[in-house]
Amino acid sequence: MADPEPTRRTASNLELISATLQTGTMQQARRMLNALHPAEIAHLLESMPPAQRELVWELVDPEYDGEVLLHLGDEVRQSLIQGMDADELVQAAHSLDVDDLADLIQDLPAAVLQETLEGMDKQRRSRLEAVLSYPEDSAGGLMDTDTVTVRADVTLDVVLRYLRLRGALPDLTDKLIVVNRYDKYLGLLGLSELLTQDPEHTVAEVMDTSSSAIEAATPAHEVAKIFQDRDLISAPVINESGVLLGRITIDDVVDVIREQADHSVMGRAGLSEDEDIFAPVILSSRRRAVWLGINLATAFLASWVIGLFEGTIERSVALAVLMPIVASMGGIAGSQTLTLVVRGLALDQVNRGNLRWIFSKEIAVGAINGLLWALVVALIALIWFDSLRIGGIIALAMIINLFAAAVVGVTLPPLLRRFGVDPAIAGSVILTTFTDVIGYASFLGLATVVLFSL
Repeated sequence: MADPEPTRRTASNLELISATLQTGTMQQARRMLNALHPAEIAHLLESMPPAQRELVWELVDPEYDGEVLLHLGDEVRQSLIQGMDADELVQAAHSLDVDDLADLIQDLPAAVLQETLEGMDKQRRSRLEAVLSYPEDSAGGLMDTDTVTVRADVTLDVVLRYLRLRGALPDLTDKLIVVNRYDKYLGLLGLSELLTQDPEHTVAEVMDTSSSAIEAATPAHEVAKIFQDRDLISAPVINESGVLLGRITIDDVVDVIREQADHSVMGRAGLSEDEDIFAPVILSSRRRAVWLGINLATAFLASWVIGLFEGTIERSVALAVLMPIVASMGGIAGSQTLTLVVRGLALDQVNRGNLRWIFSKEIAVGAINGLLWALVVALIALIWFDSLRIGGIIALAMIINLFAAAVVGVTLPPLLRRFGVDPAIAGSVILTTFTDVIGYASFLGLATVVLFSL
């Protein structure tokens, strides 16, 4: 269970700073605000309406601007950047590490970007270009080029003296990366081995050669899975030739996991994971209108199917009462299957090799649940309307719809992914359309045949 203490602390900070601003003691609010971690400041800014957000942003110490901007969602970040002058943005950019700057730089105005690049030394610019040459959602886009490398033929004593001379290590350094003279990755030297092994041993004698590096083109979601499976804190990143490019650290992977979770939750409602809860009314309305329009179109399709059986419904009130049950049960059953398959695709647990097995399993589950709940609903319909025929009709319609829901729930996500559509966003709408149409058509079609044609 998640610890509620950080959430309570953030809420308390928000209340305290808001109360301090209302009393007009700006200096006290400034001190309170800049005593927080940049991530906490970012959370506070995202928790405020636009007018108050801009006021609080003015109180943030300029030396924290870059870090705070980095922790903000894209929409809030963009709104704050638009209100900053060029000098402030350049200063914020120069305060960031190369990998963090790569995340921010695409949001900077062209003039600021040019000035930022011109103010960099050759080495820093070269590192930034290396990160920017890869997609943002890849290992190369996540990596930090600030690494500590050693050669395999030197002794541990030489490495220790080198580290003392260096004076500091990059954050989250748990291993040194071993390379050859051509910077090709050879293995890892853990700090624990460095400190506990005989100083006269060479790096080659104690280094770990079993840990493979991550290729720069690896998608971000695969990087997250690698870190999860191997319990990593950091990992080296190489190009296709095996040359070391940089490293990825766990803090970047946590951001990927959080973004994936936000995308999954928000995507089901057709919203962006960076949606600002305090966005202007017109902007929010316009974004949501598209998704509502899509849902309206699917609703009209289901209504059209019902309209085909208008005469049947008019002749039996029981059909009008019971038909939403069939569609609803199919929608819920299909959503369960869809969610499992979408999650399996995200975790690379679903592939061509096992899709047939999953299909058979979900069909079996759909059949069992269809039979079980068909009997329950048939019994209720029999008691309620004193009609054996209506009970049988709804039972058979429910079996058909739950079977169809299982088929669509399994096959739809891989099909959408093949066409480049995110199944987490589009899957639920398409599934609901299928189960509504099939549910209404099967129930009312059977009723037409059984009640009024026989």
